[in-house]
Amino acid sequence: MKSFTYERARSPAEAAAAAARHDGAKFIAGGTNLLDLMKLQIETPAHLVDVNGLGLDKIEPTNEGGLRIGALVRNTDLAAHPTVRRDYGVLSRALVAGATGQLRNMATTAGNLLQRTRCPYFYDTNQPCNKRVPGSGCSAIGGYSRQHAVVGVSDACIATHPSDMAVAMRVLDATVETIRPDGSARKIPIADLHRLPGDKPHIDTVLARGELITAVTLPTPAGGTQLYRKVRDRASFAFALVSVAAIVQRNGSGRVALGGVAHKPWRVEAAETEMPLGAKAVTARLLAGARTTRDNAFKLPLVERTLGAVLAEAKG
Repeated sequence: MKSFTYERARSPAEAAAAAARHDGAKFIAGGTNLLDLMKLQIETPAHLVDVNGLGLDKIEPTNEGGLRIGALVRNTDLAAHPTVRRDYGVLSRALVAGATGQLRNMATTAGNLLQRTRCPYFYDTNQPCNKRVPGSGCSAIGGYSRQHAVVGVSDACIATHPSDMAVAMRVLDATVETIRPDGSARKIPIADLHRLPGDKPHIDTVLARGELITAVTLPTPAGGTQLYRKVRDRASFAFALVSVAAIVQRNGSGRVALGGVAHKPWRVEAAETEMPLGAKAVTARLLAGARTTRDNAFKLPLVERTLGAVLAEAKG
């Protein structure tokens, strides 16, 4: 076991300052991902900052007509919230599609956004992995890559982001609120939170050292028919091969974001102009420039078929 120190923060600003003060510090809330990584010694934080007592567990309307979701709201509570079910149905559906009931009872909003890839080579410490050990190589490239990314990839990494919730947040145009170690706050569009791998795949987000997510804000409800469809190898407790989050308006226009295909939730707004023309036209622009392997090339037609099924369901 790797030894570490621990403290309970009393305010968001104190938590951020504490994490910045200690080299190798991590925030811990539900621990549904971090504790697994610590047991496998993939993550070896020298210091844990417990943020469970910060009161960031409220779901409240905003003055602009949207919804503010505290960073510590549990996935179960968020999925069941009446306003979320009524006005942001794609989010509720995505949350229920993720993990198991027991894990959703513990997993938090911020933790869900920040969970690390489930690439099997990342989890196998005997295999080279640039996300785990920068510069060591990517075993998935040239290895078994059925689960891996087909767009936004680099020569250093082809891992995917595992979150269902993040895909729904992306199609809803959410904004992430944070506090930095100096006490200042900032707002980050969800589109900008997660990074593509490039030559630094070990850096998952644009968050600075010690920066703490405090809330996620949803804009005014977009209306329309909101759907989330997840294709996976088994009926539950499995990560997406492909997932589609869509908001479809009565005139056929809408928005679409994909999971299971990239290092971050994947959305190309320019592709959405093709929504009235159907799934084939949208998919062609969504997945333009795709780099597939012999194991995951099936994801391209799978995206088209899954999006087609979503659009057909939206039409009733």
